[in-house]
Amino acid sequence: MGEGWVVRKVWVVGGIAVGLGLSFVMLLVVGVYVVAGNLANGVGSGSVGLAKGAVPAAYKTLVQRWGNLCTALNPALLAAQLYQESGFNPNAVSPAKAEGIAQFIPGTWATHGVDGNGDGVRNVWDPNDAIPSAAAYDCELAKYVKDVPGNVSENMLGAYNAGAYAVIKYGGVPPYQETQNYVKTITTLSKSFAAPVTRVDPTQQAAGAIAFAQSKLGTPYLWGGEGSAEQGGRFDCSGLTQAAYAKVGITLPRVANDQYNAGPHPSRDQLLPGDLVFFSTDRGDSRAIHHVGIYVGGGYMIDAPRTGAVIRFDPIDTPDYFGATRVTEDGAKALPTTV
Repeated sequence: MGEGWVVRKVWVVGGIAVGLGLSFVMLLVVGVYVVAGNLANGVGSGSVGLAKGAVPAAYKTLVQRWGNLCTALNPALLAAQLYQESGFNPNAVSPAKAEGIAQFIPGTWATHGVDGNGDGVRNVWDPNDAIPSAAAYDCELAKYVKDVPGNVSENMLGAYNAGAYAVIKYGGVPPYQETQNYVKTITTLSKSFAAPVTRVDPTQQAAGAIAFAQSKLGTPYLWGGEGSAEQGGRFDCSGLTQAAYAKVGITLPRVANDQYNAGPHPSRDQLLPGDLVFFSTDRGDSRAIHHVGIYVGGGYMIDAPRTGAVIRFDPIDTPDYFGATRVTEDGAKALPTTV
C-alpha cells in the first residue's frame, strides 16, 4: 500500500462520507467485522488456485482461504495486492507509516483491522490478522459497488484505490489515471500468482532473448554483473536474464525472485524456449529463489552459474529446480519497482 495507501484511505472514507453520508461509513466498518466473522466460521471456497511457490509457504493457506471470502476476490488477486504492497514482508513500514504485510496505516487499522485468528488481539504485524483484514476490507468495498455495471473485481479494486463513491458516481472504475493503472496492475499481476488452468501461450520475445543469451556464451561470471563496459560485459544469473529480455523491450526486475512474478507459470512438461527457469533453497517459497536461467529446450538452459564459471548450457532438472515463468510484457510492467 505504501505512500499511496494514505491517499487512498482518505479518498475511500472521505469520499464515502461526503457522497453517501456518515451512516455509510459505519455500515462499512460493521460489515467488515461481519464478513470476517462469517469466514472464521467456515465460509469461503473457490476454484482459483495459487501457482506453485508464488506465495511464501507461511502465508499460502491464509491467502487461499481468505482470498475466497467473496466472489469479487480470489486468492491470486489478494496475493497480488500483498506482493505489490509489501513483498510479503510482515515487518514492512513505509515512509507514510503504513505497517505490516498489508500496509495499513494506524488509523485505518483501528477502524478496519480484524482478529483473523480469533486470539482476542488485532495485531497489524501478524499476517494471521492483517491478511484477513485486507480481504475483509476488499469484500466490504465490493458489496457497496455490487450494483455498478462492469467487472465486479475491477470495480472493487477501483473502490479500494479511489473510494466506493467514485466508482458509483462514474458507473465503473473512475477515469483517474492512478486508479486505472492500479486496477490494471493488480489484475495483470494476479496472473503470476494464479495456477494456470490451460496451456500458457508463448511470447513473441522469447527467441530474441535466447539469441542474446547465446551471444554471451563463454563470458566469465561476475557477481552483480549487468554487462556494462565497466564490468567487462560480464553478468550474474539475473543480470543475464534481465539484459536478455531488455534486448527485446521487456524490463525485468534486477533480482531473480522478483523476476519469477513477470508472468504466468508453465509446468515442467509445458516449458518452451525463452521461459525463465528458477531454482530455490525452499521449493515452497519464491522469495527463496537463488538462481535463474533461460530455457532453450531439451532440458537445458543458458545461465551464468557462479564465480569461476562462464555463461554456458546447464541442465535444469536438479534437486533445487523450483519452476518457470513465461515472461509477458504486461506482467513485467505490473511488477513493483521495489518490494
